[in-house]
Amino acid sequence: MTPPKMNYEYKNNSRNTTMAQNVYLTHRTLSLKQARTIIDAALAHAETHELNPLTVTVMDTSGCPISSDRADGCAVMRLAVAHGKAKAALGYGVSSGTIGERNQERPAFLSAVASASGGEFIPVAGGVLILDEQDQVIGAVGVSGDSSVNDERAAIAGIEAAELRVGIAP
Repeated sequence: MTPPKMNYEYKNNSRNTTMAQNVYLTHRTLSLKQARTIIDAALAHAETHELNPLTVTVMDTSGCPISSDRADGCAVMRLAVAHGKAKAALGYGVSSGTIGERNQERPAFLSAVASASGGEFIPVAGGVLILDEQDQVIGAVGVSGDSSVNDERAAIAGIEAAELRVGIAP
């Protein structure tokens, strides 16, 4: 039995295009290439400094991942933690560690925000904002796998390797 013939019609510069070709592109604040540079540099930082295996995620301003990687040997829950750190930073406009520090005396508040976010809010160091040259947020990096301080250092190393600005706190 012969499979049915598929009719793929691609016409350049024509109004007669498929739905997938007839869409507006979203505004890109951070490219996949920049995200990969950040991730690769953060993982290299971890290896150079003999840190535990890390998971690194880079998100755009909407909180959607652009790219993520988990080093060999890194525990599987580290991706969720890295996402939660990056989303915490994006949600409050400061690093995830800064959120935790500023709210140490307010554990009920932190718990409520974590609950309201469906668990995607982790206010410990390792989530760092990525800024453009005007100090506007263009994304965030979340890192998990070692101590929170080392996670944050790896995130900073990644951002700096991409020649972007680090957002801890204004």
